[in-house]
Amino acid sequence: MKDLEFEQKRTLSRVEAADQLEALAAALRRGGQAELDLGPGKLTLRIPDELRTELEVELEDGEIELEIELSWRTGQPERALDGSD
Repeated sequence: MKDLEFEQKRTLSRVEAADQLEALAAALRRGGQAELDLGPGKLTLRIPDELRTELEVELEDGEIELEIELSWRTGQPERALDGSD
């Protein structure tokens, strides 16, 4: 069972899609707490220094689907700088 799931599907212009990706990129660059505008509301996430990524491109029935997935663990403990726990 998932603790939280949010999915949003909508049609955007190329410029609107670029604006959304630029806002996400800026949040990733800053790290820490990131606030994402999701249209009807805002979502605040903690962005860690390291995350896992997956890029998938599919061509099917004359349509291209590009998926960019970012994932990380919640409550991830900070690593000690000297390598000790």
